[in-house]
Amino acid sequence: MNVYKFDEERSRREQAEREQQPRKPSGPPALNLPDIIVWLAGILIAIHLVRMFVLPVAWDNLVVVLFAFWPVKYSVLANMSAIDLASSLWAFVTYSLLHGGATHIIFNLLWMAIFGSAVARRFGAGRFLIFSALCSVGGALAHLATHWGETVPMVGASAAISGQMAAAIRFVFELGGPLGAFRRTDRAAYFVPAQPLADCFRNQQVLVFVAVWFGLNLFFGIMSGPAAGQPASVAWQAHIGGFVAGLALFPFLDPVPQRRF
Repeated sequence: MNVYKFDEERSRREQAEREQQPRKPSGPPALNLPDIIVWLAGILIAIHLVRMFVLPVAWDNLVVVLFAFWPVKYSVLANMSAIDLASSLWAFVTYSLLHGGATHIIFNLLWMAIFGSAVARRFGAGRFLIFSALCSVGGALAHLATHWGETVPMVGASAAISGQMAAAIRFVFELGGPLGAFRRTDRAAYFVPAQPLADCFRNQQVLVFVAVWFGLNLFFGIMSGPAAGQPASVAWQAHIGGFVAGLALFPFLDPVPQRRF
């Protein structure tokens, strides 16, 4: 075999070996979210689509009456029917399953995908759902305290998601956390110990994030008119209530021992 044929044969064999080697994936999957976030988003979307396109208007109005959060109900409890009394209890959570329009639900799902995913990876599905429900209650209580007797209903998962944001800042900016100055990129990044709350608020990243978040809530709460086609403004007090509830509840549900130094 002359030199030219030898080179051709070697090139052919090298090409065949390259083609037989398994190809590495070109990048991470397009949808890299915890299962509970995907399922919860699907449920929220399904509820909204059924309300918009399946239920008659009268039935949808009944859903809002029974499952939205109505501050006025709590000022007339003595005169309410049994079903309204029951709805005044479950509404502390169920209002978070309803949304006022496409824009409303899309923005909530985007925020949940960002911050809720971090908390869900750390807490697991069960703790995450309990935590989110309790933050919904915190948001409803804050809204009730500032809108006592109001006849406009409140809907949306914003209070729960605000609580998820509060939980996320307890660990995502820590050293080794997913957004820390020195960060890990594997699953262990979501299990770094959280500092005590007082130490957490000495972190400049946390302070900037919280200041921007509160500023945006106050701005949109004061400046907004009707939101998502509903005759109500942004319920910013509920957002803050959910956020405060998230900060307070985090250590009770966090499965990772808290950092003590």
